[in-house]
Amino acid sequence: MTILQRTYWWMADYLYAAKWQLSALWRRQDPQLLLRGSARPVLILPGVYEPWRFMMPIITDLTDRGHPVHILDPLRYNRVPVADGARLVGDYLAAQDLTDVAIVAHSKGGLIGKHAMSFGADTFRIQTMVAIATPFGGSRYAQYFRGSTLRAFSPADATLVHLMHTTAVNARITSVYPRFDPHVPEQSALLGAHNVCVDTGGHFRILVHPRTLAEIRLVAASGSGTRPD
Repeated sequence: MTILQRTYWWMADYLYAAKWQLSALWRRQDPQLLLRGSARPVLILPGVYEPWRFMMPIITDLTDRGHPVHILDPLRYNRVPVADGARLVGDYLAAQDLTDVAIVAHSKGGLIGKHAMSFGADTFRIQTMVAIATPFGGSRYAQYFRGSTLRAFSPADATLVHLMHTTAVNARITSVYPRFDPHVPEQSALLGAHNVCVDTGGHFRILVHPRTLAEIRLVAASGSGTRPD
């Protein structure tokens, strides 16, 4: 991987992120309209500083295939601690009385999803998760940020360490990550999970990579939380 390739991926990644952050400001989809469909329910968990509309390409792909897609409005821009976000997930799933749920998460959303799958009274409601570019092992870059929101991604953070040592749900997680991630240089392989390294670069552009969408469709379509043959 050359420096030129990394530079191109980095620039393209931030252009993609800027496009969808701006798009999220003027798009006004009603979350209630996303609940139509009789296929497996899917809960969307975006990354830090991301509104749920940032993941519209994935949401549209799922609704087109008959999946009711659930949005966690109280999460807003996902600045809450991981454990608090997981409690919001559990509260929402209980209030909606949802079971056999598939989570599709980006970045920090995957940490919240794993926490919700691992702890609390509503873990039974979540069957599986696709986590995209999730820093399961943290990111060494977290030490350079002053705010607690980003410093929480430190590999030494107590919540991340606890999650790393909690492995019972890993087999029900598909971790999709790029060959080059400018935010998570350690990559996102998770012990015991189904790990998919996509031959591309970027923390954000991977959301719409054909391989990512294919993995999401496969997991969402599976009724048992395991990967179908």
